[in-house]
Amino acid sequence: MSKLDLAIRGGTVVTASDTFRADVGIRAGRIVAVAAEIEGATREIDASRLLVLPGGIDSHVHIAQPSGPDVVMADDFASATAAAAAGGNTCIMPFALQQRGMSLRRCVEDYVRQAEGECHIDVSVHLIISDPTPEVLGQELPALLKAGYTSFKVFMTYDDLVLNDRQLLEVFEVARRERALVMVHAEGYDAIKYMTDRLERAGQTSPFFHTASRPELVEREAAHRAISHAELIDVPIMIVHVSGREAMEQIRWAQQRGLKVYAETCPQYLTLTANDLEGLNMEGAKYVCSPPPRDAASQAAIWEGLQQGVFQTFSSDHCPFRYQSSEGKLTPRGKTSFRWVPNGIPGVETRLPILFSEGVSAGRISLNRFVELTSTNHAKMYGLYPRKGSIGVGFDADITLWDPHRRETIRQENLHHGSDYTPWEGFEVTGWPVMTIARGEVVARDGVIVGDKGAGRILERDISAYAAAGEKS
Repeated sequence: MSKLDLAIRGGTVVTASDTFRADVGIRAGRIVAVAAEIEGATREIDASRLLVLPGGIDSHVHIAQPSGPDVVMADDFASATAAAAAGGNTCIMPFALQQRGMSLRRCVEDYVRQAEGECHIDVSVHLIISDPTPEVLGQELPALLKAGYTSFKVFMTYDDLVLNDRQLLEVFEVARRERALVMVHAEGYDAIKYMTDRLERAGQTSPFFHTASRPELVEREAAHRAISHAELIDVPIMIVHVSGREAMEQIRWAQQRGLKVYAETCPQYLTLTANDLEGLNMEGAKYVCSPPPRDAASQAAIWEGLQQGVFQTFSSDHCPFRYQSSEGKLTPRGKTSFRWVPNGIPGVETRLPILFSEGVSAGRISLNRFVELTSTNHAKMYGLYPRKGSIGVGFDADITLWDPHRRETIRQENLHHGSDYTPWEGFEVTGWPVMTIARGEVVARDGVIVGDKGAGRILERDISAYAAAGEKS
């Protein structure tokens, strides 16, 4: 055997199924050995007293995405991938958004061009379908799916993104035929528009009323409608950023009936509540995201879903804007009504520490479930497994060394994203990533980016094993 490039020695390896003490040997960016003792490496890293985890995969992030008139997203690919790496991630999955009236292929090509040469870690791109014309459904979308863009997102709300029921059914039909996995933002458009208009007439326009405009029942209704459409077409779907019990129970109902309905949730639904949007003046704008955070009972329901397997993935839904900016949360129109406040919060760098601390350290979930929710299931769900998502011979050497006992306080001044705030300012966590290794190279060490911009690749993906229609499971 030729000499190893790197050996990670003395750590506790954790996968979705096993926890064991082992050394890990790496050559040419791949794991080539997992054994009790490994000798003969050019470099060694001492992982004693550390956990050796698969690098985090965040399959739901928004980067450099068009966000409406006079609003600019806070992260480009360089800053977002740096933040992700510092937070223990080795792969992220943003969205190429089709703007209405434009070619889907052109939007994808333009978006990917922005990423080229800019990424610290690997990136793989989903699609967003906003304008499902006959040309898009008949030509562009099938061709892109065959080219390795094997998943796409559809929206049931937002003026410039919403698809009506007929359009959803047509898009689902293409997904079924091509074996693409559909991600669904499930909130009812007309109900939200009605509630927004009513609140504005009553003068209730501060950021806090964003939560009242999107009550949990509009998420429940849309989730049920999406599930019904998916059942009619017989296509698997992933309902993303689920915020509480009502939508979760719709998903559990579908799963118990054998439908291929999967679910994702996010840190904001475990740790934030609607009360966070009550800040004086426009402080509440920092927490405006959709669906909005709910209450303590909703948090308990989300933990229940994580523990019982209703949720397959835990993502950040990183969607960063600057607070102190007229092109961000303090856009002049946002001061007139919550409806104009840029919708989204930063979170790619803090996702893993929050779930580890609140889940593993607090005794709510196991280490293995943590790995499953933050890495393995993302790779499996979106066609990256077995290249990524676990530690074993043949996998990319994407590894995070984790100190399970290290206590940290989340501070904006220590983060790498392009936003100028974090919703978790002052949040204390137990468990912290101390080193991130992407394809065998150290990219982040103790919160400092040491890898090269441009080292990350833009990945095509295989068809997801979870995207097959037909047999109910």
